[in-house]
Formats: sequence, C-alpha cells, structure tokens
Amino acid sequence: MSDDRFEPYDDRARAGRDRGKQGRREGDGELHGDADTEPNEEPSGDAGALADPGNGADGTRGRPALEHRVLESLLGAWALAACTPEETAAVEEHLGACGACADEALRLRGAVGLLQRPESLDLDPGLRTRVLETCLRRRPPRIPVPDWACAYDAETARLDALLQDFGDTEWHAPVRLRWYEADEAATRRTTVAGVIAHLLAVDGLVAVALGLPDPLGGLAPGRATPSARTEAFWRTVPRPPTRSVRAPWRAQTHDLVRTVSFTGGTGRLPVSYGGYELPLHDAMLDRAFECWVHGEDIAEAVDYPYEPPTGRHLHGMVDLAARMLPAVLEARRQAGHEVSTERRLVAAGAPGRSLRLEIEGSGGGEWMIPLDSPAARGSEEHEVAHIALDGSEFCRLAAGHVSPQEAAAGQLGDKAAIRDVLLAAASMSRI
Repeated sequence: MSDDRFEPYDDRARAGRDRGKQGRREGDGELHGDADTEPNEEPSGDAGALADPGNGADGTRGRPALEHRVLESLLGAWALAACTPEETAAVEEHLGACGACADEALRLRGAVGLLQRPESLDLDPGLRTRVLETCLRRRPPRIPVPDWACAYDAETARLDALLQDFGDTEWHAPVRLRWYEADEAATRRTTVAGVIAHLLAVDGLVAVALGLPDPLGGLAPGRATPSARTEAFWRTVPRPPTRSVRAPWRAQTHDLVRTVSFTGGTGRLPVSYGGYELPLHDAMLDRAFECWVHGEDIAEAVDYPYEPPTGRHLHGMVDLAARMLPAVLEARRQAGHEVSTERRLVAAGAPGRSLRLEIEGSGGGEWMIPLDSPAARGSEEHEVAHIALDGSEFCRLAAGHVSPQEAAAGQLGDKAAIRDVLLAAASMSRI
C-alpha cells in the first residue's frame, strides 16, 4: 500500500489548481514549480500526491481519494454489499490502514450475518397440506381423501419430490437400513433404489387387502411378512435396483389413496402383516411412518435436508405407536424379554400399573401406557413411571434409528418399567 496521503476530493479546489497551473505556464509550454524547486525536479512526498490525487503509487491514474469520514459512512453499505465497485475498492483499501474502521467493519459484517440466516431451499413440509386444505374449503372434492389416509398421501408426495431430480449417482447411493432385532441393533446395506423397492413391496400388503394387484405377482412368499416380501422382491429386480422402481411405486401410492377414498368407511378392513394384523386406517398410518423414516434415510445418503412430517400427521404416527405398545409388551413378556418383575394381574378394562409417555414439541401429547396387560386401562392413579421425549425422537426410536439407552430426554420412576417400554418401542422397528 502506498504511503501517500490524499487530500479530500473537491471539484472546486481541483479547478483552482488547474487554473494556477495554466497561469504558471510559460511560452515554451513547460510547467514550472515553486521558486525553491528546480524546473526539472519532481515534487516529492505529499506534494506529488497533491499534484494529482488520482495517481497511484505506480504513477497510473486510479480512483479519486475519499475522506476518512466519507469512507466511514460507507461501512454499513459495504457490509451489506451495496457499494459500487469503486467504493468497495476504496473502503477495502482504507480498512488495511485504519484499525478503528476495520473493527467497525468486522462488527457490521457480523450483524449482517445475523440478519441473513441461511435457510433450506426445501419447502415447508406443511405447505402442501395447507394449500390443499385452503383449496378444498373453497371447492370440496366429490370424493375426499379420508383423514386417516392424508398422512400417507402427504409423505409419499414429499418423498417423490425428493426423488424427481435424482441422477444415476443418487439412485445408486448406498443406504444403510437400521432396526432392532432381539434387543440388538441390526443393519442392512442397500441403495436408494433398493429402499424404494422395499417400500413398493411392503405397501403391496395394503394393496392386496384392498383387492389391488400385488407388485410381487406370483413371487410373493407364503408368509407375507414385510422382510420376507422385501427379500423376495430384491431377488427379482435387476441388481442393484435402478430408477425404474420409482414409476411403479408412485403409481401404487396413487392407487392406494384413490381406492381408500372411493371405498370410504372407517378403515376397519384388516391388513395382514404376516404375524399380525392392523386395521386399514392404522396400516395407512404405518405406511406413512415408514415412508417418512426411509425418506430420511435417503436424504441422509445424498446429504440433503428432510424435515419431519407436519404436527398433525406426526401426532397420528406417535398415537399409533403408543397404542401398539401394550401388545408389544405382552409379546415380549411371553418371549421372556421382560425386565420388570412387578406385574399384577388385572381384569380386562380395569386400571393397572401405567407409564406416562409425554411427547413434547410438534405432534405432542400424553399417553398412559398399561404395563400389566394389553387389556388393562392406563391410569394416572397407578402411574409408576414417566418418560418425556420429543415427537421426532420417539418415532426414530420406534424405527430403530435411536437406541433405547439414548432416547429418553427425561425419566422418572420405576427404572425397570421404563427400560421395558423403551425396548418395546425399539422392537417395533423392522427392515
């Protein structure tokens, strides 16, 4: 940086100097200096700078010099990137020589960063639901989608939106599926296309219950569990599966939503999962839940953000898991996996020992989980333990993505009962 000090830029002063120079010109056209300066001697130091404030240290013509107060007043615009290129260059040159202005510039840049927080380019996951609700209020559909199928409709649409711009690299990105089996974490490696093939195969359970074609056709295994159907389908598609699985998966999701909308009713039709059954309305919630969980798996594999479902849909998923917990606890008890030894036999519908499951945040609420029998009634008077969890965290526990030891944000009461419930929640997960 030059050591020259530039005088304030002033058009009138500059014009006066130019007139003075003209007055000192002699007949030969040479410019003479002051009386104590030799004719051929160049002014030095400040005088050289005063002679032409536009000259740089290398003698080339540059930008006009600006006063300190002018440069200081430009710091705010500079922090907002609102200066002209010339002003920006002048400010940045000044910051190298003025410590006070440099400190102020740093403070302003920090403030601008707080005003302009980076935001995800993804749309709010609740936007689609709000737009549809607004449109449907103005013009109700002739055949509305049942409330219990809306979560599945929304989650399949969100996942399809994530997939639409994937190239070959993304479709073959490795994905590690995670679940709990025999109280131990289990994993299986596949690809993004393999995950969509898995969703297509398991959604086929609902399709078969509704009388729609089975995507596995004659290759469906005799015991139609989700894992058996997935393994059978993976063996039939090209290895590894390609983007071609997206079209049949999306077509099937549309068929399911359309069919349950036409059939209507309360969704009591049983859907077999091999070892157990769920009524149709719960099966659709289950499929919405798995679609979201695997959507997160895919987004993680391609390093892309993926938000949880809307609060209303998340609440339905939490409610389904909470209602299933008593039956899961009983199955674990019969298999010898129970930890607590304080069980008390109670009549069906009678109150018994209970755990309060408190879900915080979006989709939250409270559920009293009966511990002694799936037919017992949860009771505040017989509460022996209390667990507090975030809604998304509880769903990830039920999906086998979070270990029971790390899941509960708050625990109070019978430790054995708490451990039983957390392990039971994790055991609901599957491939």
